[in-house]
Amino acid sequence: MINLTVVAIGTSMPELVTTMVASLRGQRDLAVGNVLGSNLFNILGVLGVASIVAPDGIPVSEAALTLDIPIMIATAVACLPIFFTGHRIARWEGGLFFLYYLAYMTYLVLDATAHSGSAGFALVMTGFVLPLTVITLIVCLLRASHAGATSSD
Repeated sequence: MINLTVVAIGTSMPELVTTMVASLRGQRDLAVGNVLGSNLFNILGVLGVASIVAPDGIPVSEAALTLDIPIMIATAVACLPIFFTGHRIARWEGGLFFLYYLAYMTYLVLDATAHSGSAGFALVMTGFVLPLTVITLIVCLLRASHAGATSSD
């Protein structure tokens, strides 16, 4: 839990500050490139080199395989409609991503402390929030494809 919270936030602060400054200065390409480049380097470069150096490789926990990695993949998939809907991350989309991050962190804390509410929280997220997100993404894609078809006519 510490790696997914404290260490992750601490090591991501430089990227956050750089991205915020670039966005405020109107250098949005730098902001997006910074985030994507940092994540790609961390996953491919840092994890790859660490795996090469470690004598027996790096073991991946069951929790990472069942929760963290699927959430990472789902988040990447959730970003796809942004690239089809005007190539712009709207404020509401950014707010939604931030709320999802807070929900994820809340779940991690509840689960790590064996809080009785963790199962209910997970049920609400998977039974309500995730389907609502999928519906929202589909509606955004349909609107974008309809707008694209209308503008090309």
